[in-house]
Amino acid sequence: MINSNTQKPVVLVIAGHDPSGGAGIQADIESIANAGCHAATIITSLTAQNTKEVLDIIPQKPAPFRKQIRLILEDMEIASCKIGMIGDVQLIDIIQSELSKMNIPIVLDPVMGSTSGRSFANDNICKKMLSSLLPITTLTTPNGGEARALSNSTDLNTAANKLLEYGASSVLITGTDEDTDNVTNLFYTANNSPIEYHWERLAGTFHGSGCTLSSRIAALLALGNDLKTSVEDAQAYTWNTLKHGLKLGCGQAQPNRFYAE
Repeated sequence: MINSNTQKPVVLVIAGHDPSGGAGIQADIESIANAGCHAATIITSLTAQNTKEVLDIIPQKPAPFRKQIRLILEDMEIASCKIGMIGDVQLIDIIQSELSKMNIPIVLDPVMGSTSGRSFANDNICKKMLSSLLPITTLTTPNGGEARALSNSTDLNTAANKLLEYGASSVLITGTDEDTDNVTNLFYTANNSPIEYHWERLAGTFHGSGCTLSSRIAALLALGNDLKTSVEDAQAYTWNTLKHGLKLGCGQAQPNRFYAE
């Protein structure tokens, strides 16, 4: 008999590393661990960054990257997957070829740039995400700017429908980067009207909210929650991590993923 005290749902995380801990792999680990799951992490790229700026992106070489994914998949029972910043088009084919064999929820956070202005994705990466990753994606979580760039559309409804047409099962467009009084997040599924979620816009800027949200959704799915519940609960969790945000450096605040009321 398996002792339940020695088991946790495992979430595979494929994303970049942020040395400041605000975004990237560390954000994913904290968000997933707080939900009661275990994060198995494959780093796509190292970065040179802090809370103020991103100076460099150093992608993994394809061969060791593939080896790392395969070793985890051979060893662990994966309950869900979150994909974040990739950094190199060559890695996308590897991700697609390894994950397409699996029947698990996959959450894609198509990170295309930092809030400080550094781009993480060129045209080739965008095109490859559309053709290779969206067809295996349960949910993609772009912000408004990412949704417009990926779909080549200015209207968010049109953008979401295009992402659904590319193969994503559902789309959550976040409104943190929009010029609005409150934050409006839009949840789209095929053949259904979008659901709007409204959140108070907090003062200041934050580094890592998108990573926190997407990895939390992946964790909630791994725990057996349905998609709509996972999307809603993860938004509430993320908003609270920002409300209790931490000012640890000279730049943006970071989500406090272990906040206490």
